[in-house]
Amino acid sequence: MRSVFLDHQSSTPVLPEVFEAMRPYFTEAFGNPSSLHQHGLRVREAMKTARQQMAALIGAESEEEIFFTSDGTESSNLAIKGVAYANERRGKHLVLSATEHPSVLNSVEFLEKQGWSYTKVPVDAEGLIRVADVSTAITAQTVLVAVHHVNHDIGTIQPIADVGRICAEKGVPLYVDCEASAGWLPVNVKDFGAALISFSPHRFYGPKGVGVLYRNKKARIVSILHGGVQEGGRRAGTENVPAIVGGGVAAEFARREMAGRTAHCARLQKRLWEGLKGAIPYLKFNGPAPGPNRSPLNLNLSTEFIEGEGQLLLCDLNGIAVASGSSCVSKSLKISHVLAAIGLDHALAQGNIIMTLGKDNTDADVDYVVESFARIVTKLRGMSPMWDEFERGIIDSVIAPTGRGKSFSEHAASVSGKSAH
Repeated sequence: MRSVFLDHQSSTPVLPEVFEAMRPYFTEAFGNPSSLHQHGLRVREAMKTARQQMAALIGAESEEEIFFTSDGTESSNLAIKGVAYANERRGKHLVLSATEHPSVLNSVEFLEKQGWSYTKVPVDAEGLIRVADVSTAITAQTVLVAVHHVNHDIGTIQPIADVGRICAEKGVPLYVDCEASAGWLPVNVKDFGAALISFSPHRFYGPKGVGVLYRNKKARIVSILHGGVQEGGRRAGTENVPAIVGGGVAAEFARREMAGRTAHCARLQKRLWEGLKGAIPYLKFNGPAPGPNRSPLNLNLSTEFIEGEGQLLLCDLNGIAVASGSSCVSKSLKISHVLAAIGLDHALAQGNIIMTLGKDNTDADVDYVVESFARIVTKLRGMSPMWDEFERGIIDSVIAPTGRGKSFSEHAASVSGKSAH
């Protein structure tokens, strides 16, 4: 059985060069970077190099603008809470899009319980925000705007540079979550007009256990972890030196190989979608079409009349690794808030899976997935009461209505109403 990994957005394998760069920092170069002796100096120098590599990846002016955290979630928490606490005398209002990552949404909701307020900017059916809506949402009390670069679920690329211009005009810092884009798409802090940017090397062939937060020197921020004075006093705690060093090497490779990796994945994305839609009826592609408004890695699909969890499990049994939502929320088995925000039908949201490509996927991988997934869908529909009711004309398709029956939602409501009586 072939093994195909199509969950590169959740994590990627570590490059051999990254692993080799990390190795000495587990053994002979084991010093604490806060120590004043030569062992500490050696690792501090290695961390400085990694900061320079991270800064180069996103066009930052200086390595002094780069802070290391444990992962993307901590970076989001530090960016949002750190800026909010540092600027609460100015105001206690935040602006964010309706489709932000849970680490952003939950940080903002945490602040709400402490007296902050927020405005959630809606998105259209493809997950795009309107810059005018962001502008309208900003008030005299707004201390931060948070808009991601690429959506974690549906791959939508937001007009960050336009949002950045609005924020600059209104004197409000912009935080951009680049977890799903850094290392794959060009990210430049000046072009974005961003005061803060976060990303994680494990998304582009680096190690887990390190996150990166860029902070413009003009942006006011306070620590949310209290202890020592590591990371310029912004993030207490001993740094994960091996992961930081490895992350820096991964950033260097990503910067050099970005164009080739992106073109390769974009070609496979098109091949995979063309193959799947030709082999499987009643299949919906969620988010923008492959092209300039979408990440070249991401395919978000809704297969009508069956649930995403069953698709994921059978894919896994066939050696295909996919996701059924953001890795931070998929265990909850809830419908993605992103799919709800774009107005996707409830039944289609339940039948959702995400495939994300990587640099090592091949044409043969794609062809195997198309063939295997078509069989999986046929098998699951053969066991699905919804598919049976569709074939008997009781319910209709949302993707391609036939006019023969009610929608699933209407049918479910009528059945529920009868049961209530």
